[in-house]
Amino acid sequence: MQTRYLYLLKYILPITDILMLNLVYFLSYYVTGYFGKEVSYDLVQHYVIVCNLIWLFNTLFFRLYTDYGARRLERIYRGTWRSILMHAVLFSVYLLFEKDVAFSKTFLIIFYLLLSASFLLNRFIGTALQFLLINKFSVTKKVAVMGENPTGNRLASYLTKQLNVDFYGVIAKSDKNIYSEQTGMLSDFAIAEMQTAAAHGVEDLYVAVPPEKFSGIHTLVREADKQCLRLKFIPDIAGSLATPYNISYMGGEFPIISLRNEPLELMSNRFKKRAFDIVFSGLVIVFILSWLYPIIALLIKLQSPGPVLFKQLRSGRNDEPFWCLKFRSMKVNGNSDKKQATKDDDRITAIGKFLRKTSLDELPQFFNVFAGSMTVVGPRPHMLSHTEEYKALISQFMVRHFMKPGITGWAQVNGFRGETKEDGAMEKRVQHDIWYLENWTGMLDVKIIFMTIINVFRGEENAY
Repeated sequence: MQTRYLYLLKYILPITDILMLNLVYFLSYYVTGYFGKEVSYDLVQHYVIVCNLIWLFNTLFFRLYTDYGARRLERIYRGTWRSILMHAVLFSVYLLFEKDVAFSKTFLIIFYLLLSASFLLNRFIGTALQFLLINKFSVTKKVAVMGENPTGNRLASYLTKQLNVDFYGVIAKSDKNIYSEQTGMLSDFAIAEMQTAAAHGVEDLYVAVPPEKFSGIHTLVREADKQCLRLKFIPDIAGSLATPYNISYMGGEFPIISLRNEPLELMSNRFKKRAFDIVFSGLVIVFILSWLYPIIALLIKLQSPGPVLFKQLRSGRNDEPFWCLKFRSMKVNGNSDKKQATKDDDRITAIGKFLRKTSLDELPQFFNVFAGSMTVVGPRPHMLSHTEEYKALISQFMVRHFMKPGITGWAQVNGFRGETKEDGAMEKRVQHDIWYLENWTGMLDVKIIFMTIINVFRGEENAY
């Protein structure tokens, strides 16, 4: 629920941030000179546009100025520090590649120290202003909840934690108190409770309505209109549906109940993930595979005859098959599409064992990522035969195919990779993949990549 302050903050924040960024940028030039360090004003002036563009890119990436990012102050703080940190990295890297430019390191240190301090002050003032508006000028909206069913209780618990809401409480707690048992219409007790709430300044009344009570809604609406209460209906279907659900509207008219939260169904999130995939896979291809590929290819050829790359049809997004690429780690054999690699598998070559242990055999999949059939982080793709086998055994197995398969994933960094002979191992892998699907964030991808790199250097027990 958004107050006028938070609504305006979404527009005020980017303007004040850009002004502060440029003020601190040029102030850092004079402070650097004060400490006796030379920095060219022409260079400072030349790179101010790059500095601003990187900041805008970071804030878009972390959704700092969106409805979601500006809705709660803790999100603003978190998005701000992430944006500053990434700005320091990207701006420094950009200047590093400008080889003919000797940009002052002292200037950069002073700039980011002053920028962090100024944004801390800016956010502190914003926080103080919000508390002042809430506590002194009562800018919050007073709301109440009717009904003490499971959905109503969860909503009441949520509202009590919101700073920008004055929660009046729960009225007519029992369904028996809301509707008359004889007529099924609104009871006199519920009417009296609504009148009292309205007299105490309640503006919005949230009502969690179970499906069997929908027939009596019109009397509730009529009474709310008399008391100048805005009704907000929340379908209480928690008992009917075992899984969490989301409600959205198609065409602004038709309520749609979705039984699973999928952040990557939002086009903005898919665009960010795809942009990250292109940049990350492009860097790996140019800076790592360009020199490592020939070395590994030569070693593979020396070990056993056959192609350098192993291509296999695997299940992709929406169960569409695609050709997954790997460095060949086995002798050429006829069971590659049927039999999963096991410990001490005699098909694996000496170089193949090393490639599998270090996960270097997966590197060609960055070509898959760049082409768009895979993503850097996602559920691992399975052989088509395994997909057919497991979807008959595990009820939610095919849910993991709602998104593109990845080179690494949440299941893999939590120990569920390689052979799945233990009881329940595949079920746990699927559970981790679905959790990732429902809880995806850009920072979660970064975390998984770092965990993967750590596991590569540490070595993994199931990598064979």
